[in-house]
Amino acid sequence: MILGAFMVPHPPLIIPEIGKGKEQKIQNTIDSYHEAGLKIGQLKPETIILLSPHQMMYADYFHISPGRRAEGDFSQFGAGRVKLEVSYDMDFVENLCEMADAADLPAGILGERNKQLDHGTMVPLYFVNQYWKEYHLVRVGLSGLSLTAHYKLGQLIQKTANELKKNVVIIASGDLSHRLKEDGPYGYQKEGPEYDKRIMEVMGQGDFGELLEFSEDFCEKAGECGHRSFAIMAGALDRIKIAAKRLSYEGTFGVGYGICTYITCGKDLKRNFKDRYEEKERKRILKSRQREDQYVRLARQAVEEYVRTGMKIRAPGGIPQEMHDSRAGVFVSIKKEGRLRGCIGTIHAAWPSIAEEIIENAVNAASRDPRFSPIKAEELDMLAISVDVLGDTEKIDSPNKLDVKRYGVVVTKGYKRGLLLPNLEGVDTVEKQIAIAKQKAEIGEHEKAELERFEVVRHY
Repeated sequence: MILGAFMVPHPPLIIPEIGKGKEQKIQNTIDSYHEAGLKIGQLKPETIILLSPHQMMYADYFHISPGRRAEGDFSQFGAGRVKLEVSYDMDFVENLCEMADAADLPAGILGERNKQLDHGTMVPLYFVNQYWKEYHLVRVGLSGLSLTAHYKLGQLIQKTANELKKNVVIIASGDLSHRLKEDGPYGYQKEGPEYDKRIMEVMGQGDFGELLEFSEDFCEKAGECGHRSFAIMAGALDRIKIAAKRLSYEGTFGVGYGICTYITCGKDLKRNFKDRYEEKERKRILKSRQREDQYVRLARQAVEEYVRTGMKIRAPGGIPQEMHDSRAGVFVSIKKEGRLRGCIGTIHAAWPSIAEEIIENAVNAASRDPRFSPIKAEELDMLAISVDVLGDTEKIDSPNKLDVKRYGVVVTKGYKRGLLLPNLEGVDTVEKQIAIAKQKAEIGEHEKAELERFEVVRHY
């Protein structure tokens, strides 16, 4: 069973041999760490599940460390004499991987590149080991998958603990915003302190449903690193009653350090945050579907038919005449839970009509975007779809003639060509727009490229 869970940061300078006195500037964090470590010692867990942002991380896969044991030290921070060694709970890892496979969640022991313990793991264990050492470790990395996928992994961790009848503690390792001060590691951005204030309210109260409401763009601008760790931890506490306690928060060095503890105390079936969030999303999508125009309805119809049957629809009657008579490049974008789930398009018309262009690109966005796995039938009622109909491209001689809200951009160098649509969330400068388009085309950041702009009519 899950005995408790702990939200902790991982600043290396908190280790005296690294901080050399500077750690005293975050004494509240140190004191709280000792309080958390003492509580873990009192719980005496057989297994500690440690969730680290600095473990192996893949876009579409959760890496769980394999093997019998691992070790690490702080040599990269100038304190090589401070070492840790752990024994892994191989039985727990094996069972967790089997459950993930059965649940069709991409998680397992593949892809190990570095067996050494990362500092996101070692900093928490440095304090835990002062109070309790009789545990085995399960070290879990994060992924680029959705927050609900992270929550689902946490649910599987809870299920594994229950089936193996092991007493388990969860440690969610993660710093908060890295953009709290101009002289901090990543400078200042207003989303930094906004994120820290909001996350500490959420975590201090144990109201984990709010975790799933944070947008990807907001988290990215805040420069946080622990949010996905917290989401897995929340899943591990699904339907469990907890006593939540906020111990401390500090942002002395321009990075947020928060510590909270959660001691379990029975069942609470109302704390099914993932189910509630997904139901809320379904209702939101259903409401938005009622406002969709003919362009988006056609794209959705094409996606749903192909996902369910593998068949492509034909352009139906009853749609606007220009969809039959006109030709244009079209992009179909599919999102799930506010995150891109597929996007495929054509810069110039490739099919006899806009309607056929929409159908073809909708099917490809759902099934052939190389960045994502094909959409499954159970996802269909969670999808938001938009259709961009592109105007003609126009060559320009300067980035000054771009406007991220009005114009999309095409960058070209030789045979390499990349496109980025206008008015995208998180793309708020021309420089960023061009940089992303170059990345997509695999054109170097400082390489000169030809620029074209275009306008779109966006349909929701």
